[in-house]
Amino acid sequence: MAETEAVGVALGERSYEVRIGTGLIDRAGAEIAPLLARPRVAVITDETVAGLHLDRLRAGLEAGGVAMSSLALPPGEGTKCWARLEQSVEWLLAEKVERRDVVVAFGGGVIGDLAGFAAAVLRRGVRFVQIPTSLLAQVDSSVGGKTGINSPAGKNLVGAFHQPSLVLADIGILETLPPRDFLAGYGEVVKYGLLGDAAFFDWLEGAGPELAADRDLRARAVRRSVEMKAGIVARDETEQGERALLNLGHTFCHALEAATGYSDRLLHGEGVAIGCALAFELSQRLGLCAQEAPSRVRAHLRAMGMKVDIADIPGDLPDAEGLLALMAQDKKVVDGKLRFILAHAIGAAFVADDVDPAVVKGVLSDALRGR
Repeated sequence: MAETEAVGVALGERSYEVRIGTGLIDRAGAEIAPLLARPRVAVITDETVAGLHLDRLRAGLEAGGVAMSSLALPPGEGTKCWARLEQSVEWLLAEKVERRDVVVAFGGGVIGDLAGFAAAVLRRGVRFVQIPTSLLAQVDSSVGGKTGINSPAGKNLVGAFHQPSLVLADIGILETLPPRDFLAGYGEVVKYGLLGDAAFFDWLEGAGPELAADRDLRARAVRRSVEMKAGIVARDETEQGERALLNLGHTFCHALEAATGYSDRLLHGEGVAIGCALAFELSQRLGLCAQEAPSRVRAHLRAMGMKVDIADIPGDLPDAEGLLALMAQDKKVVDGKLRFILAHAIGAAFVADDVDPAVVKGVLSDALRGR
C-alpha cells in the first residue's frame, strides 16, 4: 500500500482528516505545514517512542521546513495523571507556545489523551495534531477528540472534548510494536465489528491472525475502524446517544483496569477484549442474544492469542462485589444506574440504561470462579 488514504471526520468548521498510509512520519513536515502560522511545533511523546522514532519525526518535519521541540514523558497508563498534565502544560508555556501554534501528540493512547488535554486547556485551547504510534491509538483514541487523564476515583474522569486538526496514522510504524501491544490494540479493532458491522467481524475471523505480518490487511482494518468511528463521532460528538456504543466492553474494562492499578498487568486493549467477551456473556444471560454469540467472540479472541477471561489477568483481584463498586464510579453511570453496551447479535449493539446488578454480579462471580 503506497498511497495515503484519507477518512474525513465531518464536524463542520472543526472537520479534519485521518490520513492512513506508510511513510507519513517521513512526510510529517509537508503534512502539517499548511496548518501552521509559523514553522515550528511542540511535540509531546513518551521515552519509549522517543528512543525509537523521535529522530525520524524530527527529520520528517525538517524536510518540510518545520522545527520542533520535544518533551518525553515516562511510558505507561500512570502518565495520565495530574502531575504529568501540569508538567506538560508548564513545558508548553516555557516553550512559548501561542494560541495559533500546534502541539503534536506523538505516541499511543496515553500520550494522545494527555497531550490533547494539555492543548485543550493551554490558553483556553490550542490546536493539536495526533501522530498515533500504536494500533489502539490509530483505530480509536486518536480519532474523536476525547482527551483527559485518570483520577484515583476512576479512568478518564477528568478531561475535555478537543478535536485534533489532523491525524497521521502511519501503519508502517506498527511493525515496531511488541506483539503484546499490537494484540492489545486489536481489542479495539474487533470491537468495531462486534458493535456495528457483522461483515467486518466475519472478515476479521479470517484475516485477523495475518494483520501483524500483512501491511495491506492492516491498512484495511485500520481504515474500516476509523471509518466507523468517524461516522459515529460526526453524528454524536459529545456522546449523547450513539457514540456510547463505542464503549462496548468498557464498563467491565475500566473496573478491571482500576482493580489492577492501571498497571501493565492489564493493558487497555486487553481489558476491552475481556470486557467485550463479558458484555456478550451478560447479553446472553439476559436473553438478548443467542448462546453461540459469546462463544464465537471468545473463540476468535483465543485464536488471536489474546486475553479472553478475567482468569487471564495475573495477580489478585477484588471479588464480584468489589468490581461492581468500581463500575459504579464509571462515567457511564446515569442517575446512579449502571449503563452497559449490550448486543442482540454480533454487529448489533445497543445501550442498556438499567441492567440488573444481580445478573452482572453473577457474570462476574462465575468469571472470577474460573481463576
